[in-house]
Amino acid sequence: MTTTGEDHTRAPTGPWWWERRRGAVLDVGLGLASAVECGAEGVPFARDAGVPLWLGFVFGLLAGSVLLVRRKWPVAVVLVAIAVTPAQMGFLMGIVGLYTLAACELPRRVIVALAGMSLVGTMIVTFVRVRQDMARGDLTLGDWFVPFAAVTTSLGLTAPPLLLGLYVGARRRLMESLRERADSLERELQLLAERAEERAEWARSEERTRIAREMHDVVAHRVSLMVVHAAALQAVARKDPEKAVRNAALVGDMGRQALTELREMLGVLRSGDWGEAVRRRVEPEPVAVPLAAVGAAAAEAASKAAAEVVVVDGPCLSELEELVGQSAAAGMVVALSVEGELRSYPAEVEQTAYRVVQEALTNVHKHAAGAKTYVRLAHRAAELAMQVENESPPEPGSASAGLPSGGNGLLGMRERVVALGGVFVSGPTDAGGFRVSAVIPAA
Repeated sequence: MTTTGEDHTRAPTGPWWWERRRGAVLDVGLGLASAVECGAEGVPFARDAGVPLWLGFVFGLLAGSVLLVRRKWPVAVVLVAIAVTPAQMGFLMGIVGLYTLAACELPRRVIVALAGMSLVGTMIVTFVRVRQDMARGDLTLGDWFVPFAAVTTSLGLTAPPLLLGLYVGARRRLMESLRERADSLERELQLLAERAEERAEWARSEERTRIAREMHDVVAHRVSLMVVHAAALQAVARKDPEKAVRNAALVGDMGRQALTELREMLGVLRSGDWGEAVRRRVEPEPVAVPLAAVGAAAAEAASKAAAEVVVVDGPCLSELEELVGQSAAAGMVVALSVEGELRSYPAEVEQTAYRVVQEALTNVHKHAAGAKTYVRLAHRAAELAMQVENESPPEPGSASAGLPSGGNGLLGMRERVVALGGVFVSGPTDAGGFRVSAVIPAA
C-alpha cells in the first residue's frame, strides 16, 4: 500500500498559517527584502511630499512588510501594492503579490479585477513619471516614448507574475487532483481486496460444505445398508446359513462400493485439476485492463467466481435402478416408476437427483424400517421431478438397529436442489408416512 493519502493529509509543521517551515522562512525573507526596498523608496517620496524623511522610511517599512502575509491574505497584499504605486514603491511586493494571487484558489473574476487595477495603476504612474522626466529635460526622446514606456513597464510588471502564478496554480490543482484520484483508487483497491478476501473465505466455506455433503451422502447410504444387512445376518446366522452367507456377501459388496466411491472422491480432491478449479473460483485470473476499469473488471470477475461451480464426478440417473435394487436386497419393499422419455441432463442435475433419492431411501432405512416405499421419477419438458414416499412402518417407532441420525440429510438435499434453482419439499403424509419431493430445472 502507498502512503499518498497519509502524506497529503498530514498535520502542518510550520508556525501560524504556514504548512511547512521552509515556506515561513521564504515569506520572512521576502517580507524583509520588500520592507527594505519600500523603506529606501520611501525616503525620496517623503522628500518630494515635504514630510520628514524618517516618516517616509517607516511608512515604507510597514508597507513592505505586508508581503509577510501573502499566503494568508493575498488580496490584501495586492491592494497594498496598488495603493503605494503612486509613491513609486513596492515593486517586489506587487510582483510577488500578483504571483501569489494568481496561484491561489480564488475566483477568476477577482484575480482579473485586481490584476487589471495593478496594470492600470502602474501604467498611469509610469506615464506621469516619464512625462515629468521629459518635461525636466532628463529624457530627450520623442513623445511616442511616453505611452510606449507606460505600456511596456505595466505589462512587464503585471503579465509575467500573473501568467506564472496561473501556471503554478493550475499545476498544483492538477497534482492535487491526481493525488486525490490515487487516494480514491487506493481506497477502492483496498475495498476490493477486502471483498475478494471475504469472497475467498465464502468460497472455501462453500467447498467445505459441499465436500461434507458428498461424504455424508456416500457414507450414510452405504453404511446404512451394511448395518441393515449385518442385522439380518445376525438374525438368520443360525436359522438359515445360506441366507446368512448371502447377507455377508452383500455386506462385503456394500463396503467395497463405499470404499470405491470414497477413493474416487478423495482422488478427485487430490488432483491438480480440482485444485486449479477451486483456485480459479477463489482467486480469478488477473486481466490487463485500463486503470479506470478496475472496479468494473473486479466486479465482473467476482460475479464470475460466484457463478462458477466445481463439479465432482458422481453418480447419474442410469444407476438409479441399481440403487433401488440395493435397498430391495436389504429387505425394503420398494417400487420404482419412471414417467416421460428418458434423456440426458447436465451432470450436476443427474447427480443431485440421484443423491436426493439415495438420501431419501437412507432415511427410510433409518426411521421407517419395513415400510413400503415408492420412488417416482418424471421427465418433463423443462424439468426433472422426483418423489420418494414411504408408508407408515409396520410397527410404530421401528427403525433399523443402531442407525444414528445426524439431522443433515434433509438439509443437504434442500441445499443441493436450491443451488440448481429447484424446489424441495419434505414432510409427513396424512397416512403416517413421509414424503420427499424435488423439482430441478432441466438446464
